[in-house]
Amino acid sequence: MKGIVIKSTGSWYKIRQEDNSILEARIKGKIRLKELDTTNPVAVGDTVDYEYESSGDVTNGVITAIEKRRNYIIRKSNKLSKQGQIIAANLDMALLVVTLTSPKTSLGFIDRFLVMAGAYHIPVTLVFNKCDLYDTDEQEYFDYLKMLYEHLGYPCILCSIYDSNFAPQKQLLPVIENKKVLISGHSGVGKSSILNELMPDAAQKVDKISDQHSKGKHTTTFAEMFYLNDTTAIIDTPGIRDFGIIDIAETEIGHYFPEIRQLMKSCKFNDCKHFNEPECAVIKAFEEARMAPERYLSYLSILQNQDIYD
Repeated sequence: MKGIVIKSTGSWYKIRQEDNSILEARIKGKIRLKELDTTNPVAVGDTVDYEYESSGDVTNGVITAIEKRRNYIIRKSNKLSKQGQIIAANLDMALLVVTLTSPKTSLGFIDRFLVMAGAYHIPVTLVFNKCDLYDTDEQEYFDYLKMLYEHLGYPCILCSIYDSNFAPQKQLLPVIENKKVLISGHSGVGKSSILNELMPDAAQKVDKISDQHSKGKHTTTFAEMFYLNDTTAIIDTPGIRDFGIIDIAETEIGHYFPEIRQLMKSCKFNDCKHFNEPECAVIKAFEEARMAPERYLSYLSILQNQDIYD
């Protein structure tokens, strides 16, 4: 029998069966994917094979195999680890929720997420939430980021649950219709609040921002998939503090920066890392202000494995 994993708690999983009923399941033995060393062999969004087992009056499931994934989003499980953590699998797109205030999302975090999504051919839309809090400077900053990222192919959407002009139902429902969507971002950016607006039955817990550090508090404990209807699903995830890059070779990182990918064919060397090589078209573009400095610095931080933890 086959089903889709809709919730992972680490040791137990919820499977959506073909009749849409939900089954609690565990893993049989040790399931490991040959090409990946991960802390979680089964992820939300996975299609799995399972069988039934009964204990007294309770029937649970046993996951026996994972079908080949179409794609996935992965990050380092922690700063020092060589293992990865799969955030979600088999996605049609991702919504990266970012905030310019309360708390502020770093551009390094955004760029790292875009690199990992790009590596697995997952389209990303940037959702700038809490726009009702923007002052004049923040509105101008958003205008700059919208121009920057949309020029690179990443749609940008303003959103606020407190402003009807930018309500999630109005801004996001047309974007995610008929798709399996990951919603991700730092803690406190409003992922769960957005989901509750899109689907009140989700009833995700929300909390206020910590005044001491202007950081979000973790209110979503485990990744979980919610179905808006038979063809549209959203995967809500715990807030991500950092996004360490994993499983991408140094010479491949530039391929996932659209502006670098466009320039690299003009570099003198085919294996140019765009760091200190002579006659590098990327370095020249940076020096001549033909590339956004923030983006090039993000590229360098990934290349030099200077993971951003803020």
